[in-house]
Amino acid sequence: MTETRDLPPEAVRALAEAAERRKAAKAVALPTELGGRDGPEPVRFGDYEKKGLCVDF
Repeated sequence: MTETRDLPPEAVRALAEAAERRKAAKAVALPTELGGRDGPEPVRFGDYEKKGLCVDF
């Protein structure tokens, strides 16, 4: 993490508030994807084809 002594007090306070918000945040329950790809996320790993066909995101 960044050394807080190099930051102005406002930035240190903002970082502390953000850390508290991250602790208090609840995980979002997303529905299960139907008909999605198997394996790794195609956008992240650069794979835009499925069975030889280009998939339009």
